[in-house]
Order: sequence, then C-alpha cells, then structure tokens
Amino acid sequence: MTINAKTNDFPIEKSSKPKSRTDSNKFRGLVLGWILPIVLLVSWEAAARLGLIDTYVFPAPTIIFQKIVEMAQDGTLWGHIGITFLRVLIGFFAGTMLALVLGSFVGYFKWFEQLVDPLIQAFRSIPSLAWVPLFILWMGIGEPSKVLLIAVGVFFPVYLNIVSGIQGVDRKLIEVGKIYHFTSFQIVRRIILPASLPSFLVGLRSGVGLGWMFVVAAELMGAGQGLGYLLVVGQNTYSPELIMASIILFAILGKLTDALLKSLEARALRWQDNLQNQQ
Repeated sequence: MTINAKTNDFPIEKSSKPKSRTDSNKFRGLVLGWILPIVLLVSWEAAARLGLIDTYVFPAPTIIFQKIVEMAQDGTLWGHIGITFLRVLIGFFAGTMLALVLGSFVGYFKWFEQLVDPLIQAFRSIPSLAWVPLFILWMGIGEPSKVLLIAVGVFFPVYLNIVSGIQGVDRKLIEVGKIYHFTSFQIVRRIILPASLPSFLVGLRSGVGLGWMFVVAAELMGAGQGLGYLLVVGQNTYSPELIMASIILFAILGKLTDALLKSLEARALRWQDNLQNQQ
C-alpha cells in the first residue's frame, strides 16, 4: 500500500480539470510571468534613451543584447556558456549525490544523526566562500577546486531538505505499514520515499540556485573561460555591457534550470491532492 494508494481508499473527491482550463491557466501564468520583466526592460531602455541614466556605466538593454548577439555570432558565447553549465552540472550532481546518501542515513537512523549531524551543521555555519583559499591550496585553480566549491554550495540545502522530509513523515503511516507486515525496505520504498519526495525536490531547486551562485565565485577564482570569466574581463576592460550581459545570461540559465526542476516536481507530485494541483 503506497501513500497515494492509501488516499484512494477514502472517498476523496478529486477535481477533474478540463484540458482547456489547464491550458488557460498555463497561458495566464506565462503572460503574468512576462509582465514585470517587459515593464522593467521598457522602462530601462526609455530611461537610457532619455538620458535619465548614465549609459556609460549602465548601458541600455539593446546595447547589452547587441553584445550578446556579437558573442553568439563570433562563436565565443557558446564556449563560455557550455563550460559554465558543465561546471554547475557536475557540481550539482556531486553535491546532490552526497547529500542524498548522508541525508537519507541521518534522516532514517537517529543514532547516525547524533553521530554525524552536529559536525555537518558546524560545517554549514562556515561561509562557503571561506573554503576558496583552502581549495586553491589543495587543488590549485583548475576544474576540481571549482566543481568542489559548487558541490559544497549545493550540498547543504539538499541535505537539509532530505533530512527534514524523511523526519517529517507521518509516524502513523509507518505504523500502518508495520501492521501490513511491510519489511524495512518496503517501508522506505513505499512510504518514506513518496512522503519525503516533495521536500527533496524543493531541496534540488534550492541547490541548483546556489549552484549558479557558487559557479560565479568559482570562476572568479581564476578561470580562463566561462560566464564568470567574462565578468572579470568586463571589469578589467571597463565594459559594463559585457558585465551586464554575463549577469543576464546567468539569470536566464538559472531560470531555465529552475523551470526544468519545477516541471519535474509538478510531474512527480501530480498524485498529491494539494492546492497547487487544484489550481
């Protein structure tokens, strides 16, 4: 008996949303999501053209867009995006895997939590950027130190959400599983994992956001390629349009990866009878 199977035993009236209504909600969400960015860009462009802001230090959106197009046309943009994305991907995967293993044991075994969690919480209190000098000392300014820094940033939110999700499972559900003579493996697979999945997915979204934040710090450590490297180049050559272009590309990539995980979350939790699925 899984959790969703259990809920099906009760006469819960599920909402039946017509497909047209679902499409309408998606379209409305898409339109609403674009309103503020468009208003911001139009206001920004107007302020630049009217001379209300100094375009020498705060270039107009069209100039930034032109810079992005130039880099795309000469082919340099894709290399910078690719290496940055690859660093985030590897760091995210490494941090998530470690958090998944440790978080699962800490959340399920009380004795393991008492053994390991105090040390992890102590490490969590250390500002992640404080690890930078040590990582450079250990591994130089190559790729391993950058990936490790990103993994450290991803690890803690994913770990905390996994532990919170497992420890927040309703004890009565586990008792029901025991009544049905579930083995420990069946309790984990059919009760704990589905019940802790929402928290785990929230942790993934938080983790990928921090992954994009930490890749900036990692590439500022001394990268020869990447969007963080473009920030340094823009600063050294006094090219605010290059700096702004890099920042906007970070925002776009971060938004796309978050949207991907949000879509995954919506599909994985479609069985939940919650407010999100009712809308």
